[in-house]
Amino acid sequence: MMLTLLGFGMILTFMVLIMTKRLSPLIALIIVPITFAVAAGFAPKLGPMMLSGIKSIAPTGVLLMFAILYFGIVIDAGLFDPLIRVLLKVMRGDPLRVVVGTAVLALIVSLDGDGSTTYMITVSALLPLYLRLGMRPLVMVCVIFIANGVMNITPWGGPTSRVAAALHLDAGAIFVPMLPIIVAGACTVLAIAWLLGRGERRRLGKLALVPKHLRTEVAPCLDQDGQLPSIQPADDTKRPRLIWINATLTFVLMATLVADIVPIPVLFMVAAALALLINYPRLSDQRQRIAAHAENILAVVSIIFAAGIFTGILSGTGMIQSMSHAVLAMLPPSFGPYLAPITALLSLPFTFFLSNDAFYYGVVPIIAQVAGTYGITPLEIARASLIGQPVHLLSPLVPSTYLLVGLASVDFGDHQRFAFRWTLLVCALMFAAGLSFVIFPFAR
Repeated sequence: MMLTLLGFGMILTFMVLIMTKRLSPLIALIIVPITFAVAAGFAPKLGPMMLSGIKSIAPTGVLLMFAILYFGIVIDAGLFDPLIRVLLKVMRGDPLRVVVGTAVLALIVSLDGDGSTTYMITVSALLPLYLRLGMRPLVMVCVIFIANGVMNITPWGGPTSRVAAALHLDAGAIFVPMLPIIVAGACTVLAIAWLLGRGERRRLGKLALVPKHLRTEVAPCLDQDGQLPSIQPADDTKRPRLIWINATLTFVLMATLVADIVPIPVLFMVAAALALLINYPRLSDQRQRIAAHAENILAVVSIIFAAGIFTGILSGTGMIQSMSHAVLAMLPPSFGPYLAPITALLSLPFTFFLSNDAFYYGVVPIIAQVAGTYGITPLEIARASLIGQPVHLLSPLVPSTYLLVGLASVDFGDHQRFAFRWTLLVCALMFAAGLSFVIFPFAR
């Protein structure tokens, strides 16, 4: 009971501190879990716990470091300039079209099942357009985020593969009946994009664009007055003659990533080195490009390693296990026939407060075992457990979300407050679709 209370208290304290901006996520991820672990009497064991968490998150930190550097280099070289010009022409300066186009692009790119890749590609392609038009990057981040939350349940995505392994099921058998849920979620994302785009259109109107002949580079941040940055010429970083080489390199990188031939962190390390060498062969130019992206890299990667301390303490102290068992113990026996929808509803807070590993490997097997006594199959429990994925990605324990807000220079707390209601709406309609198409039963 003490571990359960401390676990929930730790997470609640962390969330309050970062959402009220009393502490930055970096400091809160380190200080809050250490404080609660010491209070629980785990001070002598803290070192190994934290080191274990850091080791588990290290490959992700390396991936994000070199992925940000790679995409920063190819953006500096002008790889996405032709795409931006096409988008500007098609969208005609209409913020509504821009936001809906963002949703369509994010839904398509998210088919690869990897959130980090989706964020890097979509933000790299669209952020200059948003800043060029004076639109809020927060809107772009929200739309990309909820689109990825829906598509994250593909068989090759993390949560479906985890629940399939935990319950010894075929991932395809879980996924195929869930297509109506994905369609419902995707339609909801498009509707939300339309609403947000309409709001941006009311705020800005249809916009006069920067002349096409002006090559630009926009720093993705706000100035001290909270205004969008001015557009500064950046012809010295552009490499128009190398655009096809950069495009080929990026295509090979993405193909290799999907084929899973090389570990992803190593893949991006090699790709970043090649991109630097090809586009900026002079040592002084390489140093300038690395320095230009160092601040963004440090901001993202430092939080990733801090999250390793947070998750290491959660697991090492046994707080995760105590919290999951406590919630299940509170369910009365009369709720048994309704465990499928209950699982879907529990997936929202559980995947927010816990990692996917903790939920799918620690909690879902327990629920599936109990549900079996009421005639609810493990497949139905597995499908229901995936409903909360859009909310899960809002969790401060998800490394890729820090990449998303870092690439767009959006405050993490601002993103949570802005996107929370929209993720709940997506989950609600996915839940309704699951019951309507009997993908999991309301009662058995």
